[in-house]
Amino acid sequence: MTRKLMVVGLDCAPPEIVLDRRLEFPVLNRLIAGGRYGKRRSSDPPITIPAWMVMATGKDPGRLGLYGFRHRHGYTYDRMWIATSQSVKEPAVWDILGAQGGQSVLVSVPPSYPPHPVPGQLVGCFITPGADKEYTYPAGLKAEIEERFGPYPFDVVFRTEDRDKILQAIYDMTAKRFEVMTWLAREKPWDLFWFVEIGVDRIQHAFWKFHDPAHHMHEPGNKYERAIMDYYKFLDGKIGGLLEAVPDDTVVLAVSDHGAKRMKGAFCVNEWLIRQGDLVLKEEPMRGANIEKTPIDWSRTKAWGWGGYYARIFLNVEGREPQGVIKPEDYETEREALAERLRGVRGPDGEAWATRVIKPNELYPELRGDYPDLMVYFDDLYWRSAGTLGWGSMYLAENDTGPDDAVHAQDGMYILYDPADRTSIRRDIDILDLAPTILTRMGHAVPTDMRGRPVL
Repeated sequence: MTRKLMVVGLDCAPPEIVLDRRLEFPVLNRLIAGGRYGKRRSSDPPITIPAWMVMATGKDPGRLGLYGFRHRHGYTYDRMWIATSQSVKEPAVWDILGAQGGQSVLVSVPPSYPPHPVPGQLVGCFITPGADKEYTYPAGLKAEIEERFGPYPFDVVFRTEDRDKILQAIYDMTAKRFEVMTWLAREKPWDLFWFVEIGVDRIQHAFWKFHDPAHHMHEPGNKYERAIMDYYKFLDGKIGGLLEAVPDDTVVLAVSDHGAKRMKGAFCVNEWLIRQGDLVLKEEPMRGANIEKTPIDWSRTKAWGWGGYYARIFLNVEGREPQGVIKPEDYETEREALAERLRGVRGPDGEAWATRVIKPNELYPELRGDYPDLMVYFDDLYWRSAGTLGWGSMYLAENDTGPDDAVHAQDGMYILYDPADRTSIRRDIDILDLAPTILTRMGHAVPTDMRGRPVL
């Protein structure tokens, strides 16, 4: 017998806020007081895409073939592709429910553009280009939404110095989306209702230095010191209003895809590779030059990297890359030597870093898609990877592609509230446990190829 379940997706919400400061959030605290809760280890990498799909499918990034928003196109030097809804080939929990007659309402679950057929209703996520595009399934849902609420907001511009404008845009976006979701919850048939609020992610990236006294750019007493916590209180109230629109016996799962923490700076991985002799340029780059548009001497280059919350390192292998120089028989020796040097990178003052270097083929039981040769979490992700060139330094105080105060943390959070089982237990889990938990709580069998275990 199917039970109703609502997933309250809070993109980037860290346990240090939601759980440790729970008394400031009456609605979330009520769920915690009557349910299972704790840290929820994210995927590797802990990035919005693939993390939400890892949760929805019970499959890791290697099986999904998704390692971030953008991916290198095969073994080319300058071509890439962006993950969309069409990149997900594994069945999600809503597909499994749908095969047994279940209905779902999915709102802004990344990646959900372009819109695709689901057993129920779907509204696109933040990668949707704009309200002028088709963004719902069925297509007629768009007109229903806009007739009642006007254009649907998918995202805000958050990498800008106009903080007042960002703040207002985030509040406006969140308020509008909860109006739409409350209507959907009341008017559309559903067994599973899953939404993701991207405003949490955006406010943290835009305001973390104002919020966190440990941030190297924090100014005590600044006007935005309460911006993040005030938004969480606002959001808590919106969640409460939405829960009033659902049946009392609905299971509620509040969850984040990963956490957040202060950014200590950006490490210029390609500058480092140049100084190591692994990357050779044909000319001096301009400040902030894009690696894909910089002339590289491939005949003398062994490796190059991409920036982001983590670094992706690619090796230039003979017979694999167009102008590869590393002989296939030397691949593993060269890769391990580079990995060892990356683990030894120190901070600007010579301080030791807790850097993790991942070989994808050793991490994932199955490896699909266009994966890098190495994945690097500099200083436990505190240092963002800067892929651009021409800075004259390996260390930047800020992000290289626009204002950004926070980085992703490996631990997100979860709260599982079941009205039929109001036992408060703190237990840390893994991201792969979410899909089995959803199916189990809804009264459905868990497919044998899901690696996680249900939270009982």
